Formats: sequence, structure tokens, C-alpha cells
Amino acid sequence: MLTRRSALAMAAAASLRAKPSALRFGFSLYGMKSIPVRKALDLCAQIGYKSVEFALMPGWDTEPKLLGKSDRIELREKLKELDLTLPALMENLKLLGPEAEQHANLERLRAAAAIAHEVSPGSPAVIETILGGRPGEWEQKKQAMADELHVWAATLAPLKTVVAIKPHVSGAMDLPEKALWLVNQVASPWVKLVYDYSHYELHELDMRETMRQLVRRSAFAHIKDSEGNADKFKFLLPGDGRMDYKAYVQALTEAGYRGAVVVEVSAQISGQPGYDPVYAAKHSYEKVAPAFR
Repeated sequence: MLTRRSALAMAAAASLRAKPSALRFGFSLYGMKSIPVRKALDLCAQIGYKSVEFALMPGWDTEPKLLGKSDRIELREKLKELDLTLPALMENLKLLGPEAEQHANLERLRAAAAIAHEVSPGSPAVIETILGGRPGEWEQKKQAMADELHVWAATLAPLKTVVAIKPHVSGAMDLPEKALWLVNQVASPWVKLVYDYSHYELHELDMRETMRQLVRRSAFAHIKDSEGNADKFKFLLPGDGRMDYKAYVQALTEAGYRGAVVVEVSAQISGQPGYDPVYAAKHSYEKVAPAFR
């Protein structure tokens, strides 16, 4: 029998289900290298995205040395006008390189931190990067990786900027337990994680379990699809693989994550002849956006 209490409970549950997701769905401009940033921002807003990620590596027109003071002010205002947040800045800073490369990484972190504060219209963006290496090198190199990350943390602390490190299926830090070991060793509020389930899917790890392990230590999230396994794989556009994004959004929200979830187009896709960045952005939105409503 339907009691008043059970009816109220059902109504409350229906209300929760009807609420739009608190997560901001975005697109990484890493996948729009050929499109000038101002046009890319217009395109992302027109498609319906609520967040973007800038790529700061050489070859993109958002490399810090290409953005003068007026450019930074203009981009900040344009993001505001388009109601786009800038949750993250992509870098590619590999650990344990030659000494000159390690010094260069610190300069790149400082330059990225300036962009994080000067261009983001809201909270400073996080700097996100993979760390390099190979899975088989982990035991040999993990302590040296932690030591170098301590230096990154000391560099970023006075700049009040977070670096979010991303486990990668082909990297030395490829699994949740390795990522947790590193951030626990560094033990700094300025070193956090990027959550990208596609890399764990290739290891056939349970999605909810990886979220339970990592989400509270994560400052940012990427999405893309994958096929194959950790030994032989291919990344796909979101919605073209095995992922159930309705289940993903629900589980991520239940795990306590409240940040941006941003489409990353893998270089395996964007590097192919005939790659169309506008198609990739529209296709990903059409496939995945309903899960965020």
C-alpha cells in the first residue's frame, strides 16, 4: 500500500533524478589545434559545452609565450561572455629527464600558473599533465618521481596553483595504486590527480571502485572511449566505445566529484589524416551530453 511517507520518498527521489548534473561538461582544445583559440571558444559555446581546457604545449596558439597581457585579458573576458569555465590547462611535463629539462619543466609550470590565474574567469585552472616512463619502470623510478614532484609542489605552493597528474595506460604511473602512492608520498595540497577512466577500462578495472579510490584526490576529469586492452589499445571519441555515460555521471556524482568533465580527443585520433575537430566536438557532445542533463 502506498503510504504518505512512501509517496513523499518517491517524489523526492524523482526530484533528484530530474535535477541537471552539477558537473560541467567540457571540451579540451587539445583536440582543436588547427583552430584559432577565439574561434574554438565560439564553437564550443555554440555546441553547448560549459567548460574548455587550453593546451599550453608548443604548436598550440595558447602556448604561454604567445599570450601577451592584452591577449590574456581578452580571453578571460571572452570566457566570461560565453559562460565557459577554464578548469584546466594541459601540459606535457615528463619526469626524470636531463637536468636542463627538469629546470625547463619548472619554468613551464611557472608560466602555466600565470595563465591559470590571469585567464580563468573563476577559480584558477589546474595544470594537468602525464608523467612519462613505462609501466615496467615503476619500481625502479617511483621514489625519484616522488622526489621531483616534491620540487614541483614547492614551486607551485607560493603561486597557489595545483598540478594534477594523470595516470596513463602506457606510463610508469598507470594504475590507481601507483597514483595514490605518489600523491601520498608528496603529501602536498598542490599535487592532485586527474581522473580518466579510459586508462583503467583497458585494465578491466571496475569503474566505481576506481572512483572510490581516486575521486577525492582528483581535481579534474577527462573522458574518452577505448577499445582493446592495456597491451594493445585504441582510444576513441566519447560515445563510440563501451562506456555507459549515464552510469558514469551518476557514479561520479555519487563519489563526490563536482568539477568539470572534459572530452579529450586522443592524438591517436587527432593525428589521423582528415581529422575534423569540429566534427569531433559535435559528435562527442551529441553522444554524451544527454547523460549530463
